[in-house]
Amino acid sequence: MKKADAILLADVHLRETVPVCRTDNYEEAQWHKLGFIKGLQMKHGCPVLCGGDLFHHWKPSPELISKTIDFLPKQFYTVYGQHDLPQHSLELAYKSGVWTLAKANALTVLHKFHWGMTPDKKSSGLMINQNVAVWHHFAYRGKLPWPGYEGPTAKAILKKYPQFDLILTGDNHQTFVQEYKGRLLVNPGSIFRQTADQINHKPCVFLWYAKTNTVEQVFIPIAEDVISREHLEKQEERNDRIDSFISSLNTNWESSLSFERNLKRFYGKNKVQERVKQIITESLEV
Repeated sequence: MKKADAILLADVHLRETVPVCRTDNYEEAQWHKLGFIKGLQMKHGCPVLCGGDLFHHWKPSPELISKTIDFLPKQFYTVYGQHDLPQHSLELAYKSGVWTLAKANALTVLHKFHWGMTPDKKSSGLMINQNVAVWHHFAYRGKLPWPGYEGPTAKAILKKYPQFDLILTGDNHQTFVQEYKGRLLVNPGSIFRQTADQINHKPCVFLWYAKTNTVEQVFIPIAEDVISREHLEKQEERNDRIDSFISSLNTNWESSLSFERNLKRFYGKNKVQERVKQIITESLEV
């Protein structure tokens, strides 16, 4: 078996709350996937590099921290993502769960390129490999991620930092690899599917081979049909009802009538509980 020099991942977002889109036992699925990565690390015996956001919230419970220690791969290196930081502030990192895990020697925090930091053009990389940078920074390729976004593309980042053979980024939950003149930017994407728009997302990690500076994608086993859009459909129905209500006000409201008479007219055309009418009347009398 060809041994990898590092396992690349990002945006783990360990959590105790269940994403509203999930219909399975999310906690069980969460630890199963992290256990898969732990097994992969044992198989290759190499460092695991994380592009930030190990936790979904900076203040994990003692139970979640204990579980993380049990399932976290050995030789785990990470940077702080904004979800890992109180108030998104690096100065408050000492209050975070990631800090606690570092104190317990369960992981190592890389002291460069955290969320909100911008490396200069002379920055060097990791202590384990000077030509590798791990950065919690939104990188993308293709069309703009949203209108008005002004951040650099993945290729532009590679052009700006030629001293790095490999740049591992986090924050963007989509998966892609950008190559430029034999150098790589790897954005692994999120490890777990936590929103309905990730219904087709395939969680993965990458094996990195230093000698050839190449990567191999490894998909994490997932269960099918555990992502629901029902909550979005309910929200759309609710929005439609609100739009309809506002439209009825716009078409049935007469400016020549007083507010009270318009209100009575509305009562006459719509079913309104007497208690609700009473509350409205009392508020008007204040």
